[in-house]
Amino acid sequence: MKYRIMLVWLLITCTLSAQDRIVENVATYSIVGWDSITGDLGVAVQSKFLGVGAVVPYAKAGVGAIATQAFANPTFGPRGLELLEKGMSAKEVVEILISSDTSARLRQLGVVDANGNSFSYTGSACKPHANHITGKGYAVQGNILAGEAVVRAMAVTFEITSGDLAERLLSSLEAGEKAGGDSRGKQSAAMLVVRENGGYGGFNDRFIDIRVDDDSLPLIELRRIYNLWQGTFLMSARMRSIDDFNRKRKFTAADIEKKRMTEGLNNELRSKPDDPELLNRIAWILATSEIDHVRALELSKRAVKLAPNKLDFLDTMAECHYRLGNYDEAIAIESELVGKDPSNEQYWKQLLKFKEAKQRIPR
Repeated sequence: MKYRIMLVWLLITCTLSAQDRIVENVATYSIVGWDSITGDLGVAVQSKFLGVGAVVPYAKAGVGAIATQAFANPTFGPRGLELLEKGMSAKEVVEILISSDTSARLRQLGVVDANGNSFSYTGSACKPHANHITGKGYAVQGNILAGEAVVRAMAVTFEITSGDLAERLLSSLEAGEKAGGDSRGKQSAAMLVVRENGGYGGFNDRFIDIRVDDDSLPLIELRRIYNLWQGTFLMSARMRSIDDFNRKRKFTAADIEKKRMTEGLNNELRSKPDDPELLNRIAWILATSEIDHVRALELSKRAVKLAPNKLDFLDTMAECHYRLGNYDEAIAIESELVGKDPSNEQYWKQLLKFKEAKQRIPR
């Protein structure tokens, strides 16, 4: 009889819905946000929880962003995005998700849609301190916090911080940490920002997708990775975005993106003013993205002076001259490169391009 009772208990336990098999509370604070200029959508989160980026953030370009936490129901992410894509408001999405969940009182949820409308929910059984704040273009939420000042600091910081959505999200998290953050401590952090064709090579929408799964100072590490991400991936992504915005006649967005791009490049230069590789890379970006041809040539000359034997640096200088209409100078430099490395097809293509451009000059 004793073993039968144990067997029945085990069967009941094993047949509990996934919704009710709660493993661990995702005590955390997060922000979902929207950029009114570029249309970017994103989520940033920090927690005393292993790998919070695997549970909390969900976003889809042109649709919305969602953070699901506390005793998190991860199905809220994909289901919520599907509802947003069908045209439902952030509030309607939250209400539908919560009404379908028998453990809703344990959940916390924040949603922002592609028009900046936001809505949050904090269940009555979320562990204190738990609350949320919403505003145009953002929703902040947290549980097991040091106090109500955490979400207030995050909301205010997001509102007053200018610039790129990612910077505003990360600054908001940092303000939350300064205000006390998760009362249990810190372990992991993540940031996800989506933009149409903003991912690697333009093949997906993950403009920024970074995580710190286990670290004693996760936000410091997240900031470090974000800085690396900017220099490695974001410049090419921004160049594609500028072209896309112009093609779609979103000229204000294109101009703002150019300014943000230039600001990012200047920050890099200030940190490494005598790095020839950096100088050459930025010179190429400024020249080929039609941002500042004069500045591009200045930086290129500095790079060549610091590393005179780098043939690719001379190729960049030739391109800068070409963009300024200095065709004779471009042809002279590229001819020298062809002489030094006649097997390099790129140099031959460049030389042909420069000569054809000179021939098109009205006589």
